[in-house]
Amino acid sequence: MKHRIDPKIDCVFKALLGSEENRNLLVHFLNAILTRDLSSPITEVEILNPYNDKEFLDDKLSVVDVKAKDSEGRLYQIEIQLLTYRHLPERMVYTWCDIISQQLQSGHDYSLLKPVYSIWLLAENLLPGETDYAHEYKLQNRQGRTLADLGGIHLLELKKFTAERIETEEQRWLQFFKEGEQLDETALPDWMNTTEMRQAMNTLKLFSEKERDYHAYQARQNYLREQRTIQIEREEDLRAMEKMQQELERERMEKQAALQKQQSMEKEIERLKALLAQSDRTS
Repeated sequence: MKHRIDPKIDCVFKALLGSEENRNLLVHFLNAILTRDLSSPITEVEILNPYNDKEFLDDKLSVVDVKAKDSEGRLYQIEIQLLTYRHLPERMVYTWCDIISQQLQSGHDYSLLKPVYSIWLLAENLLPGETDYAHEYKLQNRQGRTLADLGGIHLLELKKFTAERIETEEQRWLQFFKEGEQLDETALPDWMNTTEMRQAMNTLKLFSEKERDYHAYQARQNYLREQRTIQIEREEDLRAMEKMQQELERERMEKQAALQKQQSMEKEIERLKALLAQSDRTS
């Protein structure tokens, strides 16, 4: 390829899984990630917010996730996230709940609700205390009983993913998103030798070889880098402010403790003076 393309950049990601010409890739990706959730494989999906190259070519791409619905009415939302931040989990839950709630219009009853599966590919680790790369969250109690079958949220941390040998389609997709920018189309590894992966690689090639598309890709990449820098600076400023607040609180507590000690000592002095005065009067 003329230029190396990172499949994690949102406009490329949406072209891979959110364009009509790659709808079969979306079906393949969903079946790969949701194997344990689905009673039968997905055969067809409708992309609810299809990718349009003019959107990002004009640098106006604002909706970068992929939303789709299958023939049974189940809903899917897939998003790539390059930078994690403090309230990202709340955003994930809110987005999932919002898609669920949007299914019902006035006069509809709750029996019409269909499962919603939200899939997040994370370029950075979100759960530092967890060693597994894949995390699944559902409406279940501590015994694993499901309150309502409304799908769930899947988190896939790419940095944690490692595989000596690619054995599943899920692993194949994760390896592609993790290493796609380093792949050489003229010497692809064996795990890329499938119809779907070659099609995915061809999408990267289109971004690489069409000058207008590549310039748009570069613009989007630079914008995301700027946003990443801003986010990192905000997090650093927040940590510095929290540290300063903790230091001020520590100083306040120390002063309060010193004041209480001084007051206690003054009371003890007064008590001793009173005892001394009483002793003088009785002697």
